[in-house]
Amino acid sequence: MSAPPAPPPVSPESPPATPSTTAPAAGAPVPRPALDWRLRFAALSLIWGFSFLLIKVGTDGYAPFQVTLGRLLSGTAVLAVAMAVKRERLPRTARTWGHLAVAAFFLNALPFSLFAYAELTIPSTLAGICNATSPLWGMALSLVALSEDRPTRRRVAGLGLGFLGVLTVLGAWQGFSGLDLTGTAMALLASLSYPVGWIYVRRTLAGSDSSALALTGGQLFLGTVQLALITPLFTAAPKAFPLLPTLAVAALGALGTGLAVLLQYGLVTEVGPTTAQMVTYFIPVIATAAGVTVLGEQLNWNTPVGALVVLAGAALTQSRPRARRAAPAATGASVPERRH
Repeated sequence: MSAPPAPPPVSPESPPATPSTTAPAAGAPVPRPALDWRLRFAALSLIWGFSFLLIKVGTDGYAPFQVTLGRLLSGTAVLAVAMAVKRERLPRTARTWGHLAVAAFFLNALPFSLFAYAELTIPSTLAGICNATSPLWGMALSLVALSEDRPTRRRVAGLGLGFLGVLTVLGAWQGFSGLDLTGTAMALLASLSYPVGWIYVRRTLAGSDSSALALTGGQLFLGTVQLALITPLFTAAPKAFPLLPTLAVAALGALGTGLAVLLQYGLVTEVGPTTAQMVTYFIPVIATAAGVTVLGEQLNWNTPVGALVVLAGAALTQSRPRARRAAPAATGASVPERRH
């Protein structure tokens, strides 16, 4: 089986990069989706960008754990339907389910809950920008946990630039005044949780015989079970179901956690992970625009400026230097340039 594709930068909506075992044979025709990939790319950017607004609206009517539970329930339902249509089977081995339980905690239950709690006290715009630090955390962790990832000057520079952008967003030069440190710390911790989960999945599930859809469906199901067990311990059952927060939670799960997964895997399959991962750089821009225009959140100059620096640093950590052109062969023919 071929190695799984490199995962795109993590986001609060993205599932773990799991290997696909259903790749078409060489030369076999690949069905062309009816909707152009650029339109699906734009739809995925909008869905994930508006997710932070939906979290904020959902917490207006429900406790954070309830928002996360509802999100996972509706997201799991969407994937269950997709699996039924494609006749996919859930993993069968206890080992795989054990690894999926850990992945569900770090990639769904923990970060989803942290973002919901964070947005009780911080704007959705700040939460969206904190999420953009995930590639930075991922690069730093992969240098320690993954032997194939080697530090380079370009990646170290990107890491430093990215965290300089974080300090700009947070207004470090003015002592973080006016900033809720607890909520911001929760959002940053949620962003750190994603690469921890990605690395765990990459080390434990890369050789699984199950498809990416089956593994992700099982992961979301286990995340739902985890929240179903935790939520009653910390929150009372809701006495009412306000319309707008209920719709926000349902959309957050069905679109941002269910449909988005299907769109993402379709993009990775069609245009490759490098192009598909570019959606990450649109998420904080859309989240900021949505928070300001729809929710009326305040925006200081350092927030967009710092966000741009964060995205520049994240892009630098994901880039690869071009290989040097090899010397011409003895016959005078040039050797094609290769990329690492």
